Amino acid sequence: MSGGEIIIIYNVILAILAIIIICLVILLFICYKKKPIKAEETLPTKQVACSYSLMDIHGATDGFNYRRIIGQGRIGSVYVGILPNGDQLVAIKRIHPRLVLSNAGFGFTSIMKWLSLAYHPNIVPILGFSEAPGERIVITEFGGMLSLDFYLHQNRDHDGGAGSGGTSLLDWNCRLRVAAGTARGIEYLHEVMAPHIVHGCIKPSNILIDVNFCARVCDYGLYFFLTCYDKRELGLMGYVDDEYWIGNEKRGCSKESDVYGLGVVLLELLSGRKCDQESLLVKWALPLIKEMKFGEFLDNRLMLPSDIRPLVRLSKVALACVGNSRKSRPSIVQVANILNSLEVGLL
Repeated sequence: MSGGEIIIIYNVILAILAIIIICLVILLFICYKKKPIKAEETLPTKQVACSYSLMDIHGATDGFNYRRIIGQGRIGSVYVGILPNGDQLVAIKRIHPRLVLSNAGFGFTSIMKWLSLAYHPNIVPILGFSEAPGERIVITEFGGMLSLDFYLHQNRDHDGGAGSGGTSLLDWNCRLRVAAGTARGIEYLHEVMAPHIVHGCIKPSNILIDVNFCARVCDYGLYFFLTCYDKRELGLMGYVDDEYWIGNEKRGCSKESDVYGLGVVLLELLSGRKCDQESLLVKWALPLIKEMKFGEFLDNRLMLPSDIRPLVRLSKVALACVGNSRKSRPSIVQVANILNSLEVGLL
């Protein structure tokens, strides 16, 4: 074989190798570009809540039959029903007429569509709404959930644990999980939703406990109904900080006031006592926590655990939430991180 033929064969081999390399590069590039697209297509998304006619709501509640009422609060009455073409029970909150009239010009539909985008294991999702003259309706998941207020203050038939029937007094482990779950729900509203959602009134009646004893925050963002009404008559007293009532630029609902409300909820979980409008629970609890008198402070309906340190830590978190001004109060991210670590310690 001559030298010229060897050079030709050598060049052919180089050309073939170059083509193979180019094909591999193109193939890798195509695969790389496809991966993000596939991932985006499989991400779960929350659809905007559906708008229902008042006729649909009338049908679901048998004309707002009182037998359908499962709860009554200061914002409205809650009915249980099944919506048209639906196969599951839902909770239907009918806003009180006086609040509807006070907010007649408010953008209810746009607010509901925004709030309905919130989706997290520790919040109760908004599924739909209805708007008509003199009527405002909010539709959420139901699932047979009972409020934390019921478990702590209304339920009288208990055996000291989280046993059968779902109506027993929450034990210490359950209370720690409820605290952590509530903090995670608020953290999601404050830090993940854009724009962020301020709840407006964190209290036990706005925290539901599902069948797995998981805490789920409800009624978030509905505080705007109270803007034109005397809030002292609407269940806010005791669950919002002093700054809430001060007439300056930082007054009213804020992330900080939500953290204060969570602190009050933690005091109720720990002591078993209900907060009143004069904030006597806070005034009673703070000195006991500071002086480490946990025998007097903790709920005497439950036996003290062998390791009291998680409850001491939880008490100190509550103290930081309610014992500081807004400027010095911990953020919900800080609170959630501590409570999550306490929950992990239970596993």
